[in-house]
Amino acid sequence: MLAAKIKATLRDVPNFPKPGIIFKDITPILKDPALCGEITSALVLQLNGIKIDVVAGIESRGFLFGLALAQALDVPFVPIRKAGKLPYKTIQQSYELEYGSATLEVHEDAFGAGLQVLIHDDLLATGGTVVAASQLVEQLGAQVAGYSFLISLGFLNGKERLSSFSEDVYSLVDF
Repeated sequence: MLAAKIKATLRDVPNFPKPGIIFKDITPILKDPALCGEITSALVLQLNGIKIDVVAGIESRGFLFGLALAQALDVPFVPIRKAGKLPYKTIQQSYELEYGSATLEVHEDAFGAGLQVLIHDDLLATGGTVVAASQLVEQLGAQVAGYSFLISLGFLNGKERLSSFSEDVYSLVDF
C-alpha cells in the first residue's frame, strides 16, 4: 500500500523548526525514483473528474511534486513563493502559521480570470499557508479547483479552513 510506503520512508525531525514541532521530512522519498513515480500517479488518480487548468505549488516542497503533477496533467505550473523571491511584479498575502508569520507572493499575471487552479503542497497542517495561497488565486480572478497534499495532519484541522475555497482536498497519507 502506497500510504504505508510513504510513512515508512518519511523522516520525523523533532523540535524543528522550533521546540515541540515534529517535522515530517519528505526528502528521503526523493531518493526513490520509483516511489516518486507512484506518488505522482496516485496524486493524478485522486484528481480524476476535477477540472484543472493550472497547478500552483507552494514554496518550496510544493514545487517538487507540484511540477510533476502539472506535467502529468498536461497543464501549466505556477510557483507561489515567499516574499522577495519572484523577479516580476507580484501580489502578496500575509498569514500566520503554527510557528510565526510569513508572506506569500505570486506573479500578477500567474492566473487568468476564471481558471481552475489546483493548489499543491507537501503537507497540510493548520492550513494557514494554503489559505494565503488560495487568497492569492482568488485575488487574480481564478478559482481554487481543489487541493493536493502528500501528507495531512488531520488533528490540526487544516482541512476545515479550506472548505470555503473548495471541498476537494486530497492527501495520500493522514496522521
